[in-house]
Amino acid sequence: MIRRSKERISVFNAKNTIWIYFTISVCCFVSCAPKTEKLPIFGERDLVGRDTVYHTIAPFQFVDQDSALISNAIFKDKIYVTDFFFTSCRTICPIMKTQMLRVYEATAAMPDVLLLSHSIDPEYDTVALLHDFAKRLGVESKRWHFVTGVKDSIFKIAQTSYFATAMEDKTEPDGYIHSGAFLLIDKKGRIRGKYDGTKEDDVNRLIADIKKLRLE
Repeated sequence: MIRRSKERISVFNAKNTIWIYFTISVCCFVSCAPKTEKLPIFGERDLVGRDTVYHTIAPFQFVDQDSALISNAIFKDKIYVTDFFFTSCRTICPIMKTQMLRVYEATAAMPDVLLLSHSIDPEYDTVALLHDFAKRLGVESKRWHFVTGVKDSIFKIAQTSYFATAMEDKTEPDGYIHSGAFLLIDKKGRIRGKYDGTKEDDVNRLIADIKKLRLE
């Protein structure tokens, strides 16, 4: 009887030990697993009561290459990448479009990710011209919108909403100056990243950050 009791105690202790090791392993896995850091939120912020109110993209209305009205509503619950360009640009725009095509291809299987390119030369970049431009790139308008509109409205949203450079400058070869930035906007209309659209490494970082943002 004493021997059997000792055997039972031994089995009990062994099971207990296994359970303790299992619990420790699970806890260690949970606590030691690498945590994905959230992307920063750009722009000014206000404290309203206990809530922090972040800078968001102002309301806008433009027309895309299919003559469709494009507004903030199109990007509701969507992540999008945006930039500023013009089709006759001979400097950085061709490089930017090559890099944005990479983003377009990398997000092909991501229905919640869109692209938005604003022309800063609306007098030349008509809807018809933007349609041909998108067609030559071989992209779908439901995923990549090329928009035109009132010049001052485009300049204003670039500078005050996206914190990007976009303006006329007669001293420039093509008459305009703009940044080569790609801006990453989250589903709440907040800026979550700024990248150099002329540099492959920076665009690689953008593609990685899009995947990270989708997990938030």
